[in-house]
Amino acid sequence: MPPTDASTDAGTAPYITAGSDTGPGADTEDTLDLRLPDELLAFFAEKAEEAKGGVAGGAKAEAAGGAAERAERNGGGRNTVGSAPGTAWSARVAPAGDDLLDRVGDWGPIATTAGVFHLVPVHLDRDLPLISRWMNDPAVAAFWELSGPGTATEDHLSAQLGGDGRSVPCLGVLDGTPMSYWEIYRADLDPLARHYPARLHDTGIHLLIGGVANRGRGLGTTLLRAVSDLVLDRRPSCARVIAEPDLRNIPSVSAFLSAGFRFSAEVDLPDKKAALMVRDRALRDLL
Repeated sequence: MPPTDASTDAGTAPYITAGSDTGPGADTEDTLDLRLPDELLAFFAEKAEEAKGGVAGGAKAEAAGGAAERAERNGGGRNTVGSAPGTAWSARVAPAGDDLLDRVGDWGPIATTAGVFHLVPVHLDRDLPLISRWMNDPAVAAFWELSGPGTATEDHLSAQLGGDGRSVPCLGVLDGTPMSYWEIYRADLDPLARHYPARLHDTGIHLLIGGVANRGRGLGTTLLRAVSDLVLDRRPSCARVIAEPDLRNIPSVSAFLSAGFRFSAEVDLPDKKAALMVRDRALRDLL
């Protein structure tokens, strides 16, 4: 989701948060890596074990297929500005105990020119009222499409919190105050990967700035650079940070460009035409 310069006040309740720059390859050409991801190999291995189990294995496979169908019905395959990253496979694609995003909650704070910034994973009971208020701002709703009196925002968050960890919703806390909403997700495991030459461990980000007072002064650019730096520092296996803001959202596209992302391509997604933005590890000190 692009950083929209729109929403309601972020609130003033302080949040108390606890507190290697190497990566694969310097090549930044957008070409498709034909090596099967380790996650997919693990998935195939799991299915092979189920097949050996005869009838029991068949029952497990059928249950997994039912879960996939339910996930698709519940919007797991949506990928719009305002939708949670979708589900490429319903079954867990990483071995038990693995973390698909290298423990976002442990990334810690980062110093920025705007203050100390911290990504704090969402707790539904604590954070739903604030995020719902932001989503009901008309300018935010135009892109995220999660407004209204119903449970759209809660369902959107619950789908991620109840998933396998390929998307982690977070509050952006600046100097102790929550002021933005973020989604850190595995772009290579998302339906987005069907629309661009994805590479293993590509990591995507969505952002909205919550408070009116925080918009229009370059804060989105500052935080996009800081968070993409966090991704590259805390995820050494990730060579690129990906974003897909709506092409109509000119302020968002401009913020990504100013934050060190490059425009890669126009991408036709199911519900929008997006600008594919890429921040390459190899170019992070040059852009």
